[in-house]
Amino acid sequence: MDERIRGKDVMGKTVVSKEGRKFGMVGDVTFDPSTGELLRLILANSTQYAKNLLGTELKIPFSAVVSIGDFVIVSEEDLV
Repeated sequence: MDERIRGKDVMGKTVVSKEGRKFGMVGDVTFDPSTGELLRLILANSTQYAKNLLGTELKIPFSAVVSIGDFVIVSEEDLV
């Protein structure tokens, strides 16, 4: 993903894996204040699947994001 993505562009979007598994919604983002680079998506309304995969952290590294449109699509391989 080469184009700049702003945090407000992903807030509230549903997060799903490439395989179609739902993780929850983007509740917040963390970013590097000096560069504005998005670092992590923090899930809200997370599914049991997400809790089992991610544990109590419920954070998805932005490097695992494959695409952003109507949904935020993530690669499960990049989460574990």
